[in-house]
Amino acid sequence: MDQRLPEHRVNIIDTPGHIDFTIEVQRSLRVLDGAVAIFCAVGGVEPQSETVWRQADEYGVPRVVFVNKMDRPGANFFRVLRQIEERLGARPVAVALPIGAEHGFKGIIDLVSMQAIEWDDSTLGMRFVTRAIPAELATEAELYRDKLIEGAVEGDEQLLAKFLDRGTLTAEEIRGGLRARCLKGEIVPTLCGSAFRNKGVQALLDAVVHYLPAPADRPAVRGVLADGSEGARAPSDKEPFAAFAFKIATDPVVGQLTFIRVYSGVLKAGDTVYNPAKQTTEIVTGLWQMHANERTPIKEVRAGDIAAIEGLPSVTTGDSLTAVEHAIAFERMEFPVPVIAAAIEPKTAADQARMDAALAALIREDPTFRVHTDSESGQTIISGMGELHLTIIVERLTREFGIDANVGKPQVAYREAIRKAVEQEGKFVRPGAPAGEATVVRLKLEPVEGSGVCRFASEGVGAVSGTFVAAVEHGVVEQAASGVIAGYPLVDVNVTLVAGACTDSEPSEITFRAAGATAFREGARKARPVLLEPLMTVTVVTPDTYLGAVTGDLARRRGVVESLDDSPAGKVVRAMVPLAEMFGYSTTVRSISQGRATHTMQFSRYAEVPANVSQFVIRDRAA
Repeated sequence: MDQRLPEHRVNIIDTPGHIDFTIEVQRSLRVLDGAVAIFCAVGGVEPQSETVWRQADEYGVPRVVFVNKMDRPGANFFRVLRQIEERLGARPVAVALPIGAEHGFKGIIDLVSMQAIEWDDSTLGMRFVTRAIPAELATEAELYRDKLIEGAVEGDEQLLAKFLDRGTLTAEEIRGGLRARCLKGEIVPTLCGSAFRNKGVQALLDAVVHYLPAPADRPAVRGVLADGSEGARAPSDKEPFAAFAFKIATDPVVGQLTFIRVYSGVLKAGDTVYNPAKQTTEIVTGLWQMHANERTPIKEVRAGDIAAIEGLPSVTTGDSLTAVEHAIAFERMEFPVPVIAAAIEPKTAADQARMDAALAALIREDPTFRVHTDSESGQTIISGMGELHLTIIVERLTREFGIDANVGKPQVAYREAIRKAVEQEGKFVRPGAPAGEATVVRLKLEPVEGSGVCRFASEGVGAVSGTFVAAVEHGVVEQAASGVIAGYPLVDVNVTLVAGACTDSEPSEITFRAAGATAFREGARKARPVLLEPLMTVTVVTPDTYLGAVTGDLARRRGVVESLDDSPAGKVVRAMVPLAEMFGYSTTVRSISQGRATHTMQFSRYAEVPANVSQFVIRDRAA
């Protein structure tokens, strides 16, 4: 470890690994400068790791890798290196090698300083010593040292020239070369250790400082200025204040806390901030430095800081916060659509109002959690990303808000779509209107597979004023939300207003809204409507003995096996399975494998429901 490093301040955000909480990963990647990807030395690169890695690629976040649990039976550092390269398409560059493995794991070889570092087991890794590299590992260390230098000098002609001239590089030159390439996303410095015993953690913290970017190393963040032009904020205290609200949390003492990443400028307690999305100004009543569930009051935050603000009740996840006279709106976040729903009601009528307030607080915290009231049954419906997501929500209602609730069986969030383009006229006659008076609207409906929404546009219909165009859109959107075959939202469609006329002596927004809804409903029924269901990517890791039972069970669930791979833990089965068939799967897969198989599941896409299944869904919905 480098004893000469000056003090550095590192903000750390830890995120859940389960796919149901993918929003926590997304919003963290949005505001972080760098990431530490932790892989198990036994399990290696698992399916969920692949998903998070792709998300980090999308946000352009530089990474270092820590291969953990080197002291576990089956640990293999070099196998994980190969998996990172093969499965993630990354280029791992080992900056440390393990000394031993499993029960014989003693320490690491620092390939930059070419020293062995060994820890004292009696102090749980708090004490360590540096010594010469063991003779039996010298050849391997030299081999990976050459790969390390190769990774550092590629693309840097000056550094390459120094190496060719001198035949070696200093530690500072190696780290500088690795850092430059890591910041560009070209390589991934990789270390190893055992976090449980504090072995390798010190070297990892040094690597964070050596290879990951400081706020000043990141490019300016671009956004939209108040006049609509494009602008940017450089990571400097001298720039106007600008920050991004990436998380909302409810504190039992201070109330709502807004977690922000400061991109530029300085903010002090008592300052006024402007929210471009809401077009409101609010006073910062308190600033907090967060340490897990503990908080420390602070007087100010500067560019690069992550902190929590007290007293911003109208702010939601994804809002920008700026200086009042220097407004800039950063790109908002897109949140995954919930795929599972369940009815919920408090056990006592007196708790209804408290439950409504609690659910509202949870919605502010979690953008992937939705709540609505079923128009037919009057039930409160909660929607989320999976069974575990809804289970945690219900547990939080009890633990944090003291509300006991009954939860119905989870329901699949189906969608509807159309399969052909049509033009349809809709007419509305106002009750009591004289003969011949009516409002008529003509719409064009076109399927757009995979859009996930119902988009509305108009072709400059001269006979329909702007106010009435908005009314037609309102009617279309309202009808789309109710669907046409089973009451599910109709998506993947573009709707265009192509004509409109009104002979009613008392035209109003209501008549145009009703005509628009009628045209959409009748047109969608003629456009070959179909039911869509969420498909899940299911990955099961099972011992070879139970492979047949696992694949057979997936087939019975309408699953399609897409790949079958080998891993140290057994066979890895990847399949595409409808969510409707996956309820209770955790219990089933444990039963058929005697508890030895594990699985992960994540949303993939919506697909058309087979006709023989669709009729049962429609019948159950109507019941």
